[in-house]
Amino acid sequence: MVEQVVPKPETEDVVAEAVAPPWMTILHNCDCHTFEQVVKQLQKAIACSEAEGWEIAWQVHNTGKAVVKIGPEAECVRVGNILASIGLVVTVVQS
Repeated sequence: MVEQVVPKPETEDVVAEAVAPPWMTILHNCDCHTFEQVVKQLQKAIACSEAEGWEIAWQVHNTGKAVVKIGPEAECVRVGNILASIGLVVTVVQS
């Protein structure tokens, strides 16, 4: 009987694939929506509370932008698409 030897993957390769750099969804200020519209859309996109939505909306208003999601690319794109569906200005970038 011949024993088959299966090479083990290099640990560094496995770690590198499992810990890819996260992505970010950034909401930008556009002065074209009411706070209520932004808050409602944030609740849909990231399942935040109304209070958290107001905090994010105020941050966007006062600083020009806010990171609203950090995670895998697909999830950040999904959040960005929900926000952009009403015309909000969004970017999705790798951090």
